[in-house]
Amino acid sequence: MFYKTSKILIVIAFVAIYIIWGSTYLFNKIAVSELPPFFLASIRFFIAGVLMIGLAIFYKQKLYVSKNQLLNSVIASFLFMVYGNGVFVWALKYVDSGFGALLASTQPLFILFLLKLIERKPFQKKSLIGVVLGMFGMYLLVSQKELNTSEGSLLGIFMILTCVLSWSYGSVFVSKAELPKSFMVSTGYQMLAASFILLIASFSINEHWSSPLTWSSNVQIAMLILIIFGGIVAFTAFNYLLKVVSPEKVSTSAYVNPVIALCMGWYFLDEKLSTQSIIASIILLTGVYFITTRKRV
Repeated sequence: MFYKTSKILIVIAFVAIYIIWGSTYLFNKIAVSELPPFFLASIRFFIAGVLMIGLAIFYKQKLYVSKNQLLNSVIASFLFMVYGNGVFVWALKYVDSGFGALLASTQPLFILFLLKLIERKPFQKKSLIGVVLGMFGMYLLVSQKELNTSEGSLLGIFMILTCVLSWSYGSVFVSKAELPKSFMVSTGYQMLAASFILLIASFSINEHWSSPLTWSSNVQIAMLILIIFGGIVAFTAFNYLLKVVSPEKVSTSAYVNPVIALCMGWYFLDEKLSTQSIIASIILLTGVYFITTRKRV
């Protein structure tokens, strides 16, 4: 019975990081069109962190953590939320959201090479095939003439790739690090730490802060979705998966997220979804299959 429950939880968690995080590119793009990026991220993670700690208290989870657990939580917070997410949102000012999602699909490749470098893990044929298919699918998406990049796109692309590297290393780090046993407590502390660091970053570059009451309804809705679903639900699922499956499998969300981002852009923003995009998406998902069905070593 426990095995079946665990299997169901893993499936639900994968659905969360695939679909919810795929949609966050759209909502981050909507929010950053009006709000400064570090301010946006700081507010988002502060509210989500408080809610997560509140849930932990409600479910009588122990909030006490050791110094080592707290330090690891701060490190994970920086790798995932401060740099991996906060800087990524900043880069969306210069790069289209769908294009940013496509760049993020290079994450499994980063993961494989990091595991090879850090843990000396050998490359497996299925993993390599999956990465090749994923990269080829990304190339098909990026090479389309219809993709337009804004001024400063080269800087945005470079920064997004460094964010992917940060997120990839964070995935490997968390899979081995000693963190609070409760996913709620661990995620809550990581979010609060990220909020504090992003707050300092926001003040240091003199970002303009504004009341939520002055935001447009679209931004208010986007922030609500980012906080509840993109923050609490998806990130908790992400932390859970890193403890029960391999980092390479968790990183396959980087293949599916661009597909979700493209579909949402097409549906909500009337962006063109070409035949080439559909073919590329199928190739990306095939790459996901090869990586997720690899044998663990």
